Amino acid sequence: MGRPVTVRQDDDAVTAVVDDVELFRYVHSPATPAFEGPKPYLHPVRTLAGDVVTAFRPHDHRWHKGVQMTATDVSGENFWGGVTYVRDQGYVALPNVGTMRHEEFELDGARVGERLSWYTEAGERWIEESRSLAVLDVEDDSWTLEFVTTMTNLCAWPLVFGSPTTNGRELAGYTGFFWRGPRSFTGGTVLAADGGAGQELMGEAARWLAFTGHHDEVDRSSTLLFVDHPDNCTHWFVRSTPFAAVNPSFAFHETLELAPGGALSLRYRLVVGTGEWSRDRLEAHVEDHPW
Repeated sequence: MGRPVTVRQDDDAVTAVVDDVELFRYVHSPATPAFEGPKPYLHPVRTLAGDVVTAFRPHDHRWHKGVQMTATDVSGENFWGGVTYVRDQGYVALPNVGTMRHEEFELDGARVGERLSWYTEAGERWIEESRSLAVLDVEDDSWTLEFVTTMTNLCAWPLVFGSPTTNGRELAGYTGFFWRGPRSFTGGTVLAADGGAGQELMGEAARWLAFTGHHDEVDRSSTLLFVDHPDNCTHWFVRSTPFAAVNPSFAFHETLELAPGGALSLRYRLVVGTGEWSRDRLEAHVEDHPW
């Protein structure tokens, strides 16, 4: 795995450190306003050069917090935070904003295992989730976060996962594993597998997608490479303007139904790289690090 990783836990967060660089702070018990959908998040996330590649609570979408596992529509409940898109009405503030509550950790070297519960705003426990975050492949100028989650339906009825697009808003199918980039990354470069590039990738499928942005204050760029597991059936939500965001959505164009007692498993890798990576380097990295 390269250089050793130290994982530390305190009352509200877990941190992963390499040498003297804190790669991420995973806040598991945040003091988040209820309207913003309280849930664990990773922020700040840093490159090995120490540059921050996440945004926290931006003024345009205060429920965006670094890197999070989210869900915009689960049978009418909003675990994303903020307003809900309603067909033929637009975005509406509804009493449906749920929470994801940390239950317990299991630390194993550079891997963090966690158990969580998803509660509706009315206080009903609908989903039990087990997730793991692991630091892999610490190299000279990059490191990899592997994020694995399994969500189990605790209800006696099917749960239907959707998105604003499944509710009628074109090309807004965001739900699931979501990254919000720093303000300085606005207008950054988007590349994807098979020659894909730019915001034209919105709603498209590709086995990987990368975003390169430029930092304020320091003369450096950073590249984030998102690698989708073949079993996820992802379509990408991606923006470089008006802000930087990437989300491998599992319910972009079509809803996903989870039967009572059924489990949905998803797996992603996020490579955090120093500098501006070329398409050749991105493709070589993916080929050299297969699932």
